[in-house]
Amino acid sequence: EVDFWIIPIIQGFVQIEELVVNYNESSDDDKSSPETPQESSCVDDIHPTFLVALISRRSRHRAGMRYKRRGVDKNGNVANYVETEQLIHVHNHTLSYIQTRGSVPVFWSQVGYRYNPRPRLDKSENETVSCFRAHFEEQLKNYKKQVIINLVDQTGREKIIGDAYLKQVLLYNNANLTYVSFDFHEHW
Repeated sequence: EVDFWIIPIIQGFVQIEELVVNYNESSDDDKSSPETPQESSCVDDIHPTFLVALISRRSRHRAGMRYKRRGVDKNGNVANYVETEQLIHVHNHTLSYIQTRGSVPVFWSQVGYRYNPRPRLDKSENETVSCFRAHFEEQLKNYKKQVIINLVDQTGREKIIGDAYLKQVLLYNNANLTYVSFDFHEHW
């Protein structure tokens, strides 16, 4: 009876833009090149219109400030989880790409207010297994296959978290997960 009074809202971001691609605009160098076709046009029209939408939705579970809310909870919810969907609509076709991000799904924390406090594991590997599994079972139910990109520092102070993450992925051993480790610090 109260559903009439409940307003669905999201914590996140929405932006929708219309973009026009002009195939006829090119640089002077391109116009003089013999390989460049002089009459370029789109199949449907001269200036095709693309509708681009970006929608980010932050989970209400384990939301919090950086360094204060980390890891996974007993239900498999990770801290600061965000789902971002990019939609592109062109010529009566709509394409969608979804990317999710969140804290590393193991029990860990960072104590203190100083800049970049040292992370620590809060529970054992065995205590983490069921919560890790719950997190990825929900992910795979919603998105089918997933590519996990681990962005933690693989050699510095975050190594303990990265190692725990990889160990849980190996224990879970699911063919629908692809694990990739990408260390920003190596490519800085």
